[in-house]
Amino acid sequence: MPTRVFLTVDTELMWRHHAAGLDIDAVAGRSLEPAGVGVGYQLKLLAEHGLKATFFVDPMPAVAYGLEPIRRVVGAIREAGQEVQLHLHPNWAAASDEDRTAAASFELIDFTFTEQRELIRAASDLLVAAGAQRPIAFRSGSYSASDDTLAALAELGIRYDSSHNGSEHPWPSAINLPERQIAPVEHRGVIEVPVTLIEDKRGHLRHFQICALSTTEMRDALDHAVRCGHAATTIVSHGFELANRAGTRPNAIHVHRFEALCRMLAERRGAMVTSHFAELRDLPLGRDDQPLGPSLIRTGMRQAQQLWSNLVAERAA
Repeated sequence: MPTRVFLTVDTELMWRHHAAGLDIDAVAGRSLEPAGVGVGYQLKLLAEHGLKATFFVDPMPAVAYGLEPIRRVVGAIREAGQEVQLHLHPNWAAASDEDRTAAASFELIDFTFTEQRELIRAASDLLVAAGAQRPIAFRSGSYSASDDTLAALAELGIRYDSSHNGSEHPWPSAINLPERQIAPVEHRGVIEVPVTLIEDKRGHLRHFQICALSTTEMRDALDHAVRCGHAATTIVSHGFELANRAGTRPNAIHVHRFEALCRMLAERRGAMVTSHFAELRDLPLGRDDQPLGPSLIRTGMRQAQQLWSNLVAERAA
């Protein structure tokens, strides 16, 4: 059976632009379509390579700005034939356009079970109001989730979660699973689809995110998954991740990585199948899949890339 690939894009209005006092057009532009390499660009590349992706969309900024910015991005994703599922940063729950200070915690795990359930319920309703189908999959902002989060999802009929990230465990990724858990597993009434990890240095885990792994590390992680017959590989990007932090120009390193990843997934078609959560029928559960082992050469090459990215590409234009 081929390895399922969940190519996921966390899609949100960025709090730092809101807190900086930018108007909604600037907040939305720098968060969703920064420097011409945002959601629209990613949708175009996915279509060119025949790949499926899940966009985890956070609708909570509608509390401050109304639904229109969320409705536009949901419509673009669905029109492109890609999947919209639920993302949630709880700090937006008490936000306003007038007061740009955080009135609620940034971490979902800081809330009680009942509070988490009601936050997720409210976010799900907002996402549907913005034009999405009722979500069946969820990722918490900053991977901040616990067993209470999963129990709340189960009560709300949300079947899949993808918040477990062993490189951020036990805080804020606080689900009671082993930090090296990368295979999908049933836990607390939902199917947990963890973020894929590699071991970049012995005993140190790093998650499969565009800004976190080099092209070589991504290639080797994909080949490791195929060679070992992994049930799934779960990859993370963001709508804003291919631009610099200010959202004013592309980050050439990150753009190259995303383009290379799309090519690599297309080349491995057959051995790896990009999938939407809504179409899952036969996802194997509970396997003992293990992260790719460490390589000093791979890690050193990525650290050199990161140095260039931080010193050059991330500087605002």
